[in-house]
Amino acid sequence: MTSPADILKQTFGYDTFRPLQQEVIQNVLARKDTLAVMPTGGGKSLCYQIPSLVFDGLTVVVSPLISLMKDQVEQLRAFGVPSLFINSTLSPQAYQKSMDHVRRGEVKLLYVAPETLLTQRILSLLDSVQVDCLTIDEAHCISEWGHDFRPEYRQLVEVRKRFPKAVCLALTATATSRVRQDIRNTLKFSTTNEFVASFNRENLYIEVVRKREPVGQVIELLDRYKDQSGIIYCFSRKQVDELAAYLASKKYSVRPYHAGLEDSDRRKNQEAFIRDDAQIIVATIAFGMGINKPNVRFVIHFDLPKSVESYYQEIGRAGRDGLPAFCTLLYSYSDVAKINYFIDQKEGDEKRVAIQHLDAIVRFAEDERTCRRKPLLNYFGESYEADNCSNCDNCTSAPTPLADITVYAQKFLSCVKRADEKFGAGHIVDILLGSKNEKVMRWEHDKLSTYGIGGELTKKQWMHIARQLLSMGYLKQEGEYHTLSLTARALESLKKRETVFGVVQEAERTKKDGKRKVGIEYNHALFAILRQKRKEMADADGVPPYVIFSDRTLTEMAAYYPQSRESLLKIAGVGQVKLSQYGDAFLGVIKPFCEKHGLQESALTPSPSLRDASRSPSGRGESIGERTRIVGESFNDGATIQDLMERQGVTKGTILDHLTRYAMAGNKLRNGGDLHEATSATPEQQQATFAVFDESGTMYLKPVFDKLNGALNYDELKILRLLYLIYQQGNAAP
Repeated sequence: MTSPADILKQTFGYDTFRPLQQEVIQNVLARKDTLAVMPTGGGKSLCYQIPSLVFDGLTVVVSPLISLMKDQVEQLRAFGVPSLFINSTLSPQAYQKSMDHVRRGEVKLLYVAPETLLTQRILSLLDSVQVDCLTIDEAHCISEWGHDFRPEYRQLVEVRKRFPKAVCLALTATATSRVRQDIRNTLKFSTTNEFVASFNRENLYIEVVRKREPVGQVIELLDRYKDQSGIIYCFSRKQVDELAAYLASKKYSVRPYHAGLEDSDRRKNQEAFIRDDAQIIVATIAFGMGINKPNVRFVIHFDLPKSVESYYQEIGRAGRDGLPAFCTLLYSYSDVAKINYFIDQKEGDEKRVAIQHLDAIVRFAEDERTCRRKPLLNYFGESYEADNCSNCDNCTSAPTPLADITVYAQKFLSCVKRADEKFGAGHIVDILLGSKNEKVMRWEHDKLSTYGIGGELTKKQWMHIARQLLSMGYLKQEGEYHTLSLTARALESLKKRETVFGVVQEAERTKKDGKRKVGIEYNHALFAILRQKRKEMADADGVPPYVIFSDRTLTEMAAYYPQSRESLLKIAGVGQVKLSQYGDAFLGVIKPFCEKHGLQESALTPSPSLRDASRSPSGRGESIGERTRIVGESFNDGATIQDLMERQGVTKGTILDHLTRYAMAGNKLRNGGDLHEATSATPEQQQATFAVFDESGTMYLKPVFDKLNGALNYDELKILRLLYLIYQQGNAAP
């Protein structure tokens, strides 16, 4: 069996696993149902992608984000992993073709939406093949306590019953302990098979800025992140359209994105963002974008999100490549009032949950003294022990100066008590300010001794005092009307006239001396040239730039200046397939740049655990999986494809995949005679296929399949690709 570590290096180009990846993968391979909670950018996808290459059968991935499926499949194909998606965006012909590929066992990973999976057509298709793994992505959608509950997700347990031999993996980036328990109970999981990674995204700088002139503040931020990719989240579609139009008028590279756009416009705008043709996307908070773009350098919240889960998921779209990224939330209490208005339209449990979610995000936004990571991680049940993270506004700014607010506190608390602890903060402030509104007069609160005694502060300042008293534990807030009541601490404080310190006015914050965390040092000029090369190649292949290489990979190239194919393999994200397809092109950029500027290659070695991995007999030093090595050597010793299928107990396509990986690792194949006998392609078809390989390369078979109008199936194309590689190795013309 090919080991997960081999696949990680050989296929995906990484030396080491991220936290909990290896444990989750081993649990899945042991066929134990698994719940994995890992932060956005924490490598959830590899937890099912690697097992899919070990299992003989099919891995089905359920995802609610149709826009993400195409993206995932493009990336997997770039790594040489046979994968497909089936959803409503496909034409009837493409839909049927995809089903045929699955039925013939030519696919390792199949992405489907829950609605698609639950159709009889797809269930019958899966009945005809071996399903080894059912992966449920965005598993928080199962829970009514999650921030994005979807009823159809509850029905997935019926699919589990239909395929009892398939191991089930549930994945999510955002789940409180209550949501995790709901997921486990619904899917009938054992509590022992739960893995919760740290929610701390160390590379994200997190800040909350008081919203004053929001459009001007956005312009300042965009100028700070010039020529970088970023997302701006807004509360409403109207706000998205207005902000995007304004930024476009100022010559920013920007597109809007929300559910009110035509499907074609939304797809076009997302595609432009993914392919780096547009630098900025302005989107609604309410609509899940499903963007798997690793080089998002900033996320700006123009408006307050509805919950901590939403906020965490949205900032999680920044810095997925592990490089520094910046997250700014523009906050004002008017945003809270706006969300409250919509919450008031809800009823029952839905309203109660929405209030709890809003209260939590408001507490987070208004805390100007505690490291941002402490309440954020604590919300998900994780404690953050460090006193200073060095990567948030509260840790890199001087503390807001405190003032004696004892008199204001006494006035507010007394007013709450005299109003019989039956009202929310807004009504208490109206009493303090001497309002004559209908509610104050109806309850005869104009007759209270505290009526009109708070005229020295504005309503906004009094609301700020109220929120501080809540966070300090003098008040508690309950129910759908946010009713305030005094705690024992408040009663004691009033009795003893204790001094209370807080903030009366919102002051500008000053930065502390010292540096924020930064990533590795790299040559920015070389990085820019490499990025341009990547864009040219991506446009030529019709794929997003990060499908070629991620920003992290280009950054390492610009930091270590690899001068050979062997050195390039040590760069994160460069596996055997990508080395074969793109290595020479990028070396052709790096080497002349280094010669011109007198730069030498810097040392970069893979982790020790992989340094002694199985070596190819060619002596060229590339590592390959053990099963791939056995298949390749047996084939060279005279074993036929049929022999190898029987020995390994796998399909013809799997043997051909092993031989392809063996050849692409630089190992010669010497049994071409059997391949000639195995193909039914005519000489004319063979020559036509080789001509397409000359033009398009050998990584993707779909262009060949399409060019030949489907005259040859994928197993035939795999055989011809191997023959083509053999001819190349022998420097002979096909």
